[in-house]
Amino acid sequence: MSDRGEVNPERIHTLAVHTDDLLDALEARERTDRNVVLRVLPPFAGRMRARLHIVGGGEEDGAVHFHPGVFVAPIPTYPLVDDTADELRAAESYDIESHRAAHERAVERWRETVRARLREEVNLHDAQRREPSTTLRVGYLG
Repeated sequence: MSDRGEVNPERIHTLAVHTDDLLDALEARERTDRNVVLRVLPPFAGRMRARLHIVGGGEEDGAVHFHPGVFVAPIPTYPLVDDTADELRAAESYDIESHRAAHERAVERWRETVRARLREEVNLHDAQRREPSTTLRVGYLG
């Protein structure tokens, strides 16, 4: 006999999130129009892994979707390619290779800042959009 609680996400008390999945999800949302989330699939248990997922049409699998931003407080501004170019031009040191390298460094600094701002807890309400809220502990992998 199946435990009806297996479909109740309020059974979850701890989420495991790979830091690279979180960073990739945040970056994809900034750079594209894709709806990238961290997803937890039923059956639900006390400890669950949230995995990177691109939301497509018509999905109704009982999954819980977390916007990656709920894991970071506050979310730093993502560096724009044009801003990096403007900074180099202002310093009169622009060329394509220096632009590429400078932007890679800016993105790496952004990723380091996100890692420093990871939240230890998130609310299930943030994903489910309903009350009452259940607080979940978050453990980061990698």
